[in-house]
Amino acid sequence: MKAPSFAYCKPATLHEALELLARPGARVLAGGQSLIPTLNMRLSSPELLVDIGGLRELKSIDVKGDVVRIGALVTHSELLASKDIARHVPLLAQAVPHVAHTAIRNRGTIGGSLALADPAAEYPAVAVALEAAFTVRNKNTIRRIEAARFFKGLFETDLKPGDVLISVELPVAKATDRSVFLELSRRRGDYAIVGLAAHNHRFVFFGVGPVPFLLKGGKDNLKKELKPTADLHHSAAAKLHLSAVLLERAWNTLSTSR
Repeated sequence: MKAPSFAYCKPATLHEALELLARPGARVLAGGQSLIPTLNMRLSSPELLVDIGGLRELKSIDVKGDVVRIGALVTHSELLASKDIARHVPLLAQAVPHVAHTAIRNRGTIGGSLALADPAAEYPAVAVALEAAFTVRNKNTIRRIEAARFFKGLFETDLKPGDVLISVELPVAKATDRSVFLELSRRRGDYAIVGLAAHNHRFVFFGVGPVPFLLKGGKDNLKKELKPTADLHHSAAAKLHLSAVLLERAWNTLSTSR
């Protein structure tokens, strides 16, 4: 299939991009790894496509004090190659190799993945586990949104029409911090059947429901708290069993790495 007709603009500045996105029917285009397929399948039909891929101000990784700030247009491959990410955000560094395949990692962005909020994606769970904060802008306002409040439902976030996710802020890992990322998939790079991002015994599952699931009651309460959603290939019972397996592995890893 071919995409429906639409107008296209590639702004040179963030200010210009925000002005364009304030128009009715405008959609933002970053790496295009999710939007372009939905256009071709006619699941999306924007009147105006605003390509922000040229905005250099959204492409940096900055370490300031106890915070790592990642611009929304930083690609998965750039995260994978970053020494700052490997040193200061080890949980994210562990997650990046699980994201799709090389061709997609070269184009896809952290902002695009977070804004899409796919329930089987790695970054939303990492963001919740690390208690990340997102900076969101539109033509008139700037908002700071905690990761736990950002993800609202299946492919649904706190982003409103005209909003652009500008950056994500993650805490610099302390010497005493421990993190582990685990994922089960049919093949490396496929969407996760079940995954787990754990940081200092803060356990966040993904692939089990519409949003990342934070285990609140401790290891022994998993079966009481988690009610996984079945998919086309795996039952809810199977996902619960696999979640328990990952939790046991993560718990043992965190406990023995101190």
